[in-house]
Amino acid sequence: MNLLIVEDEIPAQQRIVKMVKDLDKTVNIIATADSIDAAVEAIQHHSDIELALMDIELADGQSFEIFKRVDIKFPVIFTTAYDEYALKAFKVNSIDYLLKPIDRNELKLAFDKFNSLTKQEHSQQLNIQELIKQLKPVTPAYKNRFLIKSGTRLVSVAADEIQFLHAADKLVYMHTKQGNKFVMDQSLDELIKLLNPEHFFQLNRQYIAAITAIKSVHNYFNGKLKIDLLGSADEEVVVSRERAPEFKTWLGQ
Repeated sequence: MNLLIVEDEIPAQQRIVKMVKDLDKTVNIIATADSIDAAVEAIQHHSDIELALMDIELADGQSFEIFKRVDIKFPVIFTTAYDEYALKAFKVNSIDYLLKPIDRNELKLAFDKFNSLTKQEHSQQLNIQELIKQLKPVTPAYKNRFLIKSGTRLVSVAADEIQFLHAADKLVYMHTKQGNKFVMDQSLDELIKLLNPEHFFQLNRQYIAAITAIKSVHNYFNGKLKIDLLGSADEEVVVSRERAPEFKTWLGQ
């Protein structure tokens, strides 16, 4: 915890510093101030203040003036010899209000209250971040291009140039819109994971087709579908009855 102490009476300031260190050695007293001007300067200089112990009655005015001169985002524990300021104190970032002379046990309770509130806020932030992470759709990184070996050459083919992929004779061939045919290193099962499902569909164990390659669709027997692909041979390309509904949904999205 980075702590700012605002107290204009030096003996009282020294007593508070000692009390804080005795209560919690992990507290870092980042600055002390004995006036409104000094407090404003300290707050402007230290952006990592997490909590302030602030006397209300200072030599140059009430510490509420500090809130008018600088934006205070951290909580404050007010200290004062008078209890008449309690209501006003709780309107400006106050988490507690201690009467002087400050009692050690009451200061400890105020610190415990701050730590409890901080942990709750941190927990809520973690829960919110985790919820956002779970709700946020994960967009897989689909390949935009494939580097293919063709003889002694390496050919780069954009995904949107692919007409269809065909498995035959234990090999997988890429057919492009330009009429080129390349042997692929990956299987159809591997390739379908690399291609954007908005644009490509695995019709069966032999074919993956781009949506732009679907020339026509025909009802076939037993609920199957027969597909005519642009640039394909006369071989029948059939979508099974089980996959037909999914294919129709994909085609119509």
